[in-house]
Amino acid sequence: MTGSAAPPSVRRFVPLALLAAGAALLFALGGQDYVGFAALAEHREWLLGFVARNGAVAALAFIAVYAGLVAVSFPGAALLTATSGFLFGPWLGTLYAVLGATLGATILFLAARAGLAGLAARAGPRTQKIAAGFRRNGFNYLLVIRLIPLFPFWLVNLAAGAAGLGLTSFVLATFIGIVPVTFILANLGSGLGAVIAEGKPPDLAVLFAPGVLLPLLGLAAMALLPVLYMRWRDRGGEPA
Repeated sequence: MTGSAAPPSVRRFVPLALLAAGAALLFALGGQDYVGFAALAEHREWLLGFVARNGAVAALAFIAVYAGLVAVSFPGAALLTATSGFLFGPWLGTLYAVLGATLGATILFLAARAGLAGLAARAGPRTQKIAAGFRRNGFNYLLVIRLIPLFPFWLVNLAAGAAGLGLTSFVLATFIGIVPVTFILANLGSGLGAVIAEGKPPDLAVLFAPGVLLPLLGLAAMALLPVLYMRWRDRGGEPA
């Protein structure tokens, strides 16, 4: 090999660097001004007209935009999901938002896995044990985290990549896990027309209302049961 070749330790961070550059460029161009309730209210009629005229093209465009914003960890995913319900209705809006979020999360995950996987192995025995446990029960752990949106979406994508989680487990746990919250937000978004007419922002605090949060906690507990059973079995049936 020639001395001009880039060392692997540098090349592995290129995907993450490109995503970071994309995020910086969006902020520099004022992209945050176009992802917000005010922008949605201002362009409401144009967006509805575009969807009505273009159908499938509009759906693909929304999925692509959503995926791109998630991939570069751009803020505003909750409002984008509500917007999907506003533009396409609660059912199709849920589907398009889940597809966009899963695609974008997978792009960031793959970039993180390429650049960060293996770093945990050099961080010490405790971190190695946590990473090994995440890989062993990765699907269930990730499913629980997706069901309860208490952690930033982008941070979970990076952490799963750094832990070296398998691609299939990541995609399935993400796709399945975000459906309940996405459906709630898309339903909230389907009523955005009246909210926009009143000039009020959507109340995303509905996610933490007892009637919404308790079922999500129940689903998360069910997802944890296989993990608890495997730990109990590994200890020879003895209580932890």
